[in-house]
Amino acid sequence: MPKAKILRIIARLNIGGPAIHVILLADELDRLGYETVLVKGSEGAAEGNMMDLAEAKGIKPVVIPELGREIGIKNDLKAFYKLYRLIRKEKPDIVHTHTAKAGTLGRIAARLAGVPVILHTFHGHVLTGYFGRCRSWVFILIEKILALITTRLITLSEELKRELIDMGIGKEDKFEVIPLGLELEPFLDAERHKGRFKNELGLSAETAVIGIVGRLVPIKGHRLFLEMAKIIDSQADIKFVIVGDGELRKELEDYAEKLGIADEVIFTGFRRDLPEIYAGLDIVVLTSKNEGTPVSIIEAMAAARPVVATNVGGVPSLVKDGVTGLLVKPGDTDSLSDAVARLIKDPHLRQDMGREARSRVFPSYDISELVGRINVLYSSLRDKKQGS
Repeated sequence: MPKAKILRIIARLNIGGPAIHVILLADELDRLGYETVLVKGSEGAAEGNMMDLAEAKGIKPVVIPELGREIGIKNDLKAFYKLYRLIRKEKPDIVHTHTAKAGTLGRIAARLAGVPVILHTFHGHVLTGYFGRCRSWVFILIEKILALITTRLITLSEELKRELIDMGIGKEDKFEVIPLGLELEPFLDAERHKGRFKNELGLSAETAVIGIVGRLVPIKGHRLFLEMAKIIDSQADIKFVIVGDGELRKELEDYAEKLGIADEVIFTGFRRDLPEIYAGLDIVVLTSKNEGTPVSIIEAMAAARPVVATNVGGVPSLVKDGVTGLLVKPGDTDSLSDAVARLIKDPHLRQDMGREARSRVFPSYDISELVGRINVLYSSLRDKKQGS
């Protein structure tokens, strides 16, 4: 029996975990003999995009410009109509949506087009922490309704699955937990790059470099990182590096200036040479107010770097407190500062945690594991539909 035809929809391929996830999965599914179509919308000006990765993998997405981040009735209706027409034309066995906007428009269009199997992946805890109470209530209600027309709901962590069930979004037997899958091999060999990033920054090998990697958006909590930097700046020879870009860059640069630490904080913008970056970081920090499964932490751990992370969302699935890193209360500057200072003072602990961190994420979060699990799910659902 030939493999299924899969049409997968994501709102945009902005820099981040969901885009990496769908591009790598499209590439690997093609290798397995699936016929795949990847659909995307438009990225914002400050978001960056992952089209270079898509091109490197030979993935040419179908672009629906109206399918983007912002909610707007006119564009959303256009996007919905184009999705419906595309689904009717392609006649996929499975429609698999990723992220909230694509999940809403794509699942409704797939249902109306008569697609037999409809899947949706929740990539993060977007129903809490992003919006006010009223908007969150509306979005939760929408997800409850959409769950009724969805064959399976996929989460990246057990924590997110439990959160969604507690909200009344789908019953337990409708969920599948399938962790994120990334190309981790380059990070396993990161040590060969050691020294390059510090040399680029003009730093000595003895300087402790504390880094945070991710989009500069409110949910990532970069202000907490800067406040921590202010507290421990004078404790040793330290530099703080913010890798990434986004809508808050100017605001964060101004905040570093206000705190009097502008000379100690380096903003690098988006970088593609991440194995080299992680090789130059002594400690990797995550200050998010909420998270699904943070790519930066997985990459850092694969590169054998200890992490200090806020205890939110799916982070505890990755970071075992005291073993692979340290967990701190979200928004707590003092606990974050204490944890980072502890690791700065103890290089042996950093080394031990880094070693344990690598074994925790590899191969569990490697792309090979993701593809295997998705292949089993797709095959079983298709067989079940054809046999019914």
